Amino acid sequence: MSWLDEVRWDAQGLVPVIAQEVGSNDVLMFAFMNREALQQTAELGEAVYFSRSRNRLWHKGEESGHIQKVRELRLDCDNDVVLLKVEQLGHTPGIACHTGRHSCFFKRYQDGAWHAVEPVLKDPERIYK
Repeated sequence: MSWLDEVRWDAQGLVPVIAQEVGSNDVLMFAFMNREALQQTAELGEAVYFSRSRNRLWHKGEESGHIQKVRELRLDCDNDVVLLKVEQLGHTPGIACHTGRHSCFFKRYQDGAWHAVEPVLKDPERIYK
């Protein structure tokens, strides 16, 4: 049995993936991988996701330059969620979100509404040309 066969893929052949920054332990983003994306991630040592909106593999940073260097690959106890421990490259501090922020989880619920609590580090118009 291959290590990829141990993953519990959903009906669409996908597995949820959490990208967590090495060192800070900040949760940077959530995405999906198919079998090929997980295989390429392990081989390249860089995050490759499956984009559901584009219906294709997406090498993180292919447009923005904000590559995720994978330091550890982990699988949860049910074998149905992957955790990537990554070093976020391409900007200091690292930008993981397409909005130009460090993390995609930049909104906090407070007083009955969602509020952006992390700054934009780089204007997305300057990231995606």
